[in-house]
Amino acid sequence: MSSDETPNVPTPRNSREAVREKAQKVHAKQSRARIMRRVIVGVVAVAAVGAIGTAVTLAVSAQVTKPQLTPSGIDGDGILITTVGATTAADGQPATPEPGAPASGESATPAPEETSTAEPVDIHIYVDYLSPDAGVFEKANSRQLSGWITEGAATVTYHPVALLTASSNGTKYSLRAAAAAACVATHSPDQFYAFNHDLLDDQPEVNTDGLSDEELANAAAAVGVDDVKGIRSCIEDEDYTSWVKEATTRALDGPLAGSEDLVLTSSPMVVVNGQAYVGALDDAAEFSQFVLTVASDAYYESTASPTPTPTPSPTPSQ
Repeated sequence: MSSDETPNVPTPRNSREAVREKAQKVHAKQSRARIMRRVIVGVVAVAAVGAIGTAVTLAVSAQVTKPQLTPSGIDGDGILITTVGATTAADGQPATPEPGAPASGESATPAPEETSTAEPVDIHIYVDYLSPDAGVFEKANSRQLSGWITEGAATVTYHPVALLTASSNGTKYSLRAAAAAACVATHSPDQFYAFNHDLLDDQPEVNTDGLSDEELANAAAAVGVDDVKGIRSCIEDEDYTSWVKEATTRALDGPLAGSEDLVLTSSPMVVVNGQAYVGALDDAAEFSQFVLTVASDAYYESTASPTPTPTPSPTPSQ
């Protein structure tokens, strides 16, 4: 081998250029990768936003297209009782005995008299089906209320409201129970009084789940409603929850039905001829006396006539 042969070794300059070129290629590759990642992230983000937008649009459209249902037979957001069916009280005795029959262990309480010149007493009862006080009032007064209705001495209107919606572990029992009552009033009005009584007579405790929609539908079937299938669908689809919310808001804003300036402050709230009852909820005699007093006042106001002012006679001339 001749001594003038030299190894094929790059010069320092060529070596630097090769390294630079390789670095540029690596940098370009990394740049392309970053760009692709950004493109992919952008596409995914756009797709996600589009999906969310579509879901929101569909939800809003569903709310807009679904009609706001109102129960039938409703007057002033209340359900007038025209038929009183047989119900059973907690003590096993009939809760709606013959008109005028006293409750077990109680003396008979007089009914407000209906005369040819007196109108029946107008009673409005605002109830939240989770309210213990509403249950107390119903148990104490259901018998005499049913007697007055049957005798024509009083008109009784129940107003389902939802004041304790947040007191049932998130199940919104007050709202759903009031909506279920509206379902029964719409599809089987003759059984409304019995269903209303049962919900108040056997209540879940506050801060429990309450009855499910299925159990509410079963309770309606148990009182003998006419349209079991229609009522079950109405309850489970929660057809009247929006109406209950709006009716409760109207009651809170006032004035309450039959009154000039009363607003809903509690459940139950009982309004007799425009006057709020503030007596003992568990004392049927006290409530009866209040009703009699209000009825008497209304009667005398309707029959009283102003005393004519005497006209002075002319003084004879002197």
